[in-house]
Amino acid sequence: MSKTKSEEWLFEISPKKSAFEINFKELWYYRDLLMLFVKRDIVTFYKQTVLGPIWFIIQPLLTSVIQFVIFSKIADIPSDGVPYFLFVLAGNILWFYFSDCLKSVSETFTANQSIFGKVYFPRIIMPLKVIVSNLVKFSIQFVFFIIVLIYYISQGYDINPSSLMLITPILLFMTAILAMGIGMIISSLTVKYRDLNFVVTFGISLFMYITPIVYPTTLVLEKINPKYHILVYLNPLTGILDFFKYAFLGSGSIDLTYLLYSLAFGLVVLLLGVLVFNRTEKSFIDVI
Repeated sequence: MSKTKSEEWLFEISPKKSAFEINFKELWYYRDLLMLFVKRDIVTFYKQTVLGPIWFIIQPLLTSVIQFVIFSKIADIPSDGVPYFLFVLAGNILWFYFSDCLKSVSETFTANQSIFGKVYFPRIIMPLKVIVSNLVKFSIQFVFFIIVLIYYISQGYDINPSSLMLITPILLFMTAILAMGIGMIISSLTVKYRDLNFVVTFGISLFMYITPIVYPTTLVLEKINPKYHILVYLNPLTGILDFFKYAFLGSGSIDLTYLLYSLAFGLVVLLLGVLVFNRTEKSFIDVI
């Protein structure tokens, strides 16, 4: 029996043909929903606050000041010849983008179970809106970093930004896919194992200390046996942070090999994340 005009539908929801499948056409159709979620996240963050978006700046500012006092003034940790405050501020804004994305994406299923159970839309929109909304936050912090950078240069400090600054969008992309991939894996696992929520909370804090934010990579390389140097670069964030600091501060050393490793690591993790995310979204509502 043929369908009447009123019975015709716009879309037909069908199972994914491949576990790695991402329907980009469908994502484009739901782009307005994505931007609506992004706008909601940003407005919700500073709604009914006195300082509003300034809170985006206060976080890296206070963190960098405390790190400056503890790690520079008390522990006397070097910073490759640039002002320590500027050195940690550069690392902090990139780190906060990574850690905020990772934590929020890892809560995708548990935090959105009510809306997932009521209406259909591509579930991957939720991790994507986290990446985009945190990009707005990063942009504000990045402008603050540039202002501080210009201040130090105007004061005559030996800081030498280079044309490598132009690869900042690539570094951000690498940071985003890394956070999104790891977050999607954790989010899928927390559907069954809620203990991972606690692991993520303190795991991110521990991960910060093995990432060269409050100390330069060159310092670690000086302290450990050369045959263990490769262990430093197994952390995919090491290559990204080293390039970011070298581009804007002219400090430290860089190696394109380690940056390519970070890119390859991020892509593999993202593919694994999409795989487990697609598998989990089929049945998570029956489990959760």
